[in-house]
Amino acid sequence: MKVVVISGSPRKNGNCEKMARDSLEEISKNGIEGVFVSLAELNILPCNACEQCSKEKKCPIDDDMEGVYEVLESADGIVIISPVYFGGVSSQLKALFDRTLLLRKNGLLLKNKVGGAGAVGRSRNGGQELTIQGIHAWMHIHGMVIVGDDNHFGATVQHPYEEDEFGRQTLIRMVRKVCEVVKAKS
Repeated sequence: MKVVVISGSPRKNGNCEKMARDSLEEISKNGIEGVFVSLAELNILPCNACEQCSKEKKCPIDDDMEGVYEVLESADGIVIISPVYFGGVSSQLKALFDRTLLLRKNGLLLKNKVGGAGAVGRSRNGGQELTIQGIHAWMHIHGMVIVGDDNHFGATVQHPYEEDEFGRQTLIRMVRKVCEVVKAKS
């Protein structure tokens, strides 16, 4: 069993990466392999709508996305964490989402994987739920099984992450739920 955690932030060592580290720790506590993907360390260009992925299982754009395809395909669960940028996901995460069209067009390769989402904003009601909704929309389009934290849509965190105990608990509960459902499906 494997759960991939993606930090959709362009910042290294920021709130999203800290949330990802805590997620990976919780995944490990649940006896599941965790894999970390940081968009701050990858170059993923936007989709250019060339339609090549409709013809073959290969994207002609030469960047770091090829490795991400492999990681996503091999996962049983996927946790996506994004900063709130004007009420939505970061542009880096949106580029990744758009490029996963290849996985959809080549047999819904993310179908039935367990998905959970988290977002961090500057205030308690800073767009986190809208951002999570955007992540959930991507998951729905791929046919994923979406979980929250048994109380909310997912992890709703206020900046700075280290000082938001409520937000930290929503993250841990959501990650536990992802692990619980991954285990139940195995």
